[in-house]
Amino acid sequence: MATPLLVNVVELLRRPGTTKRVGVAVACADLSFDDPRIVDVPVDVDLGLESMTNGITVRGTASATWQGECRRCLAPLEQRMTVELDEIYQQSPDNPDAHRINGDQVDLLPMVRENVLLAIPVGPLCREDCPGFCPQCGADLSETSCGCVAPTGDPRWAALDALKERLSDPPG
Repeated sequence: MATPLLVNVVELLRRPGTTKRVGVAVACADLSFDDPRIVDVPVDVDLGLESMTNGITVRGTASATWQGECRRCLAPLEQRMTVELDEIYQQSPDNPDAHRINGDQVDLLPMVRENVLLAIPVGPLCREDCPGFCPQCGADLSETSCGCVAPTGDPRWAALDALKERLSDPPG
């Protein structure tokens, strides 16, 4: 079965400056993510290929849906993200970041998969100001306030706290 991101580049290799558009929705199964954070929704890929004298540049976007939990309050999250893609393909790579052109075809699938996986947030937040849980009683501070007293500083850090105060005081 042919992959939807296997692109014939014969014409591009013959004439530098030639362009080609690739716009396709790729099933998650075809990308073989093997990552439970990726939701089984097609990945939209929109790419422009342009030939140069020493290879082909590939620029565009890939949009995928991921799921996870807020790192502070553990609320479930599901978001659509768009990843900017900018890669180079060469027949005989002289650039360490270049991908290899195999024959007259370029397989863009591994590049899309890698970029999407790297773009998934490691510690996602439901919102920037998410307060999370109270470290004393465990109450969800986004839903309620608790009467717990804020913990005092750790005495092991007292010397650094004093230094911080001294350095942040304006010269008098």
